[in-house]
Amino acid sequence: MGSGASSSTKLFLFMLPLVLVAGLVSVLGPSPSSWFSTAKPPVLLLSSVTSSAASSGAVTTPSEVKQREELLVVAVDNRAGENLISDDTHFNLSSTPPFSVQAIQQHSRDEQNVPQNLGNVSSVNESYVPAERPKLQRKFSILDRTEAGLIKARAAIREARNGNQTQDTDYAPIGPMYMNANAFHRSYLEMEKQLKVYVYEEGEAPVFHNGPCKSIYSMEGNFIHAIEMNEKFRTRDPEKAHVFFLPFSVAMLVQFVYVRDSHDFSPIKKTVTDYIDVIAGRYPYWNRSLGADHFYLACHDWGPETSRSVPNLKDNSIRVLCNANTSEGFKPSKDVSLPEINLQSGSINGLIGGPSASKRPLLAFFAGGLHGPIRPVLLEQWENKDEDIKVQKYLPKGVSYYEMLRKSRFCLCPSGYEVASPRVVEAIYTGCVPVLISDHYVPPFSDVLNWNSFSVEVSVEEIPKLKEILLSISPRQYIRMQRRVVQVRRHFEVHSPPKRFDVFHMILHSVWLRRLNFRVHDHQSQLS
Repeated sequence: MGSGASSSTKLFLFMLPLVLVAGLVSVLGPSPSSWFSTAKPPVLLLSSVTSSAASSGAVTTPSEVKQREELLVVAVDNRAGENLISDDTHFNLSSTPPFSVQAIQQHSRDEQNVPQNLGNVSSVNESYVPAERPKLQRKFSILDRTEAGLIKARAAIREARNGNQTQDTDYAPIGPMYMNANAFHRSYLEMEKQLKVYVYEEGEAPVFHNGPCKSIYSMEGNFIHAIEMNEKFRTRDPEKAHVFFLPFSVAMLVQFVYVRDSHDFSPIKKTVTDYIDVIAGRYPYWNRSLGADHFYLACHDWGPETSRSVPNLKDNSIRVLCNANTSEGFKPSKDVSLPEINLQSGSINGLIGGPSASKRPLLAFFAGGLHGPIRPVLLEQWENKDEDIKVQKYLPKGVSYYEMLRKSRFCLCPSGYEVASPRVVEAIYTGCVPVLISDHYVPPFSDVLNWNSFSVEVSVEEIPKLKEILLSISPRQYIRMQRRVVQVRRHFEVHSPPKRFDVFHMILHSVWLRRLNFRVHDHQSQLS
């Protein structure tokens, strides 16, 4: 009993100093809430578009911060803001408004440690005065300087719309063949001065870095070869690029990857998907804009279908397509209509030229098979039924197709299974006024060229009235149209090496215009 009391007394004397120390700490020590007073406030890299959570002042949880770290691509209707290029210049004929691609890096990674509830620091420690933080200054990246150059180009093009004709020792666009000749010329000169294209080197021939240079798919191989050999527009430094070219050939995918008559598109889809995965994994540029500043080129009918392999390739990237069908998702404000050119020998030798308007005795001409829904209507109505309108499936033996084009005032260009037809360029090459008979087709370079000034558009329903429509065009009006066809021909010619204002440069210019229609913000810009 005495022994137990003695032990309790000793234990009490031992614990007493510890209790006193704990009490002093609780009274004099810092409040746990004040431990957070030195924590860094969240740093938000602001763009012209911010998230609703940030603007409302809501507290961001660590999990939300992690989710919002990802790159956001925001489409902005420029009709409410700056008109980048198009107004009355007709550089965008679609009702779809131009868009701005804005890359927003919402938070830095160290913000994941910011507590959710900071409490009222001043009520705990009124003597606390937060240290003044130095003013942060933005470090401008190469992309920032690139975008600044594009802003200047936009301003120069807008200024040129109502200005004087720019001097050019080579060629100065002029006349009603152009939506706005001054704006086009200034835009073209700005492209020559600024545009840089980075060509990805991944992939092996024949599917990549190769393509047919003959047949109706010739533009695939010709463009791939021309851009890869070009020293003016191609850059080896991706940081300096305005656009990035994906050098795969759809025609080659169909030939070497697709199993003939299998109706199985999955091998092509997998090849393209794997390729984009490689590009996105090795470089930051695809993910930076979700593909908006990337483009590919396809003249094969399956060009649009191939882009559906990767959603961002279809929705964001610039698709340069012969099959420019708005009913199948072609967007003129984003995509480029590519002329379909049938180079049987691989060059334009022997294809260019024809007699003047007064030396063309035949009113209209067409020869071709029953492809698609339009040609059967044309043949049923006009085949071998009128001496002025020569419409035939097959030409008689010994009759030259190109000679018939040169004899004709108007050349009929009905769509086949797809909207594009090589007959359009064949007509232009021979100085024959093209008659476009199609639905939902966007003619090549129609953001620059005024097709109404040098071609005739006839709907399928108007095919029975074809002769009446063509005869209603007066001889004087026809002569003007025919001369304009000869003038715009330079924009469809294929040259090796390319020449200024030829089809290669016009394709690049169309890509350049789409790139001018949006901005890419550098989500890796630093503050210091």
